[in-house]
Amino acid sequence: VQLQASGGGLVQAGGSLGLSCAASGRTSSSYAMAWFRQAPGEEREFVAGITSRGVIAYGDSVKGRFTISGDNAKNTMYLQMDSLKPEDTAVYYCALDTSQGHIVSRNGYYYRYWGQGTLVTVSS
Repeated sequence: VQLQASGGGLVQAGGSLGLSCAASGRTSSSYAMAWFRQAPGEEREFVAGITSRGVIAYGDSVKGRFTISGDNAKNTMYLQMDSLKPEDTAVYYCALDTSQGHIVSRNGYYYRYWGQGTLVTVSS
């Protein structure tokens, strides 16, 4: 399984960006996909996740500003980021767990597959 993340870039505070993550290879009809991010010198942080059953979860720092969605037919997950803040600056990684589809884990340990990361920079 391979994950390809795209859509990062530079945006001013208050602006919006959209990320996408496409999965290819031997994917599963039962899965959980998530976005994590890591800023320089910081630990990896859970951003949002979605399962094949439609369960959705958000990290506290992005709740109400970010929206996650998925397209099962395209094996693709999206993250719409609105009202961006400088503290949202980080490398964003998508992750995939193909062992189950009913829980969004906030711990990256449970995700077997990871994308290469895409940089999001929010200027003040």
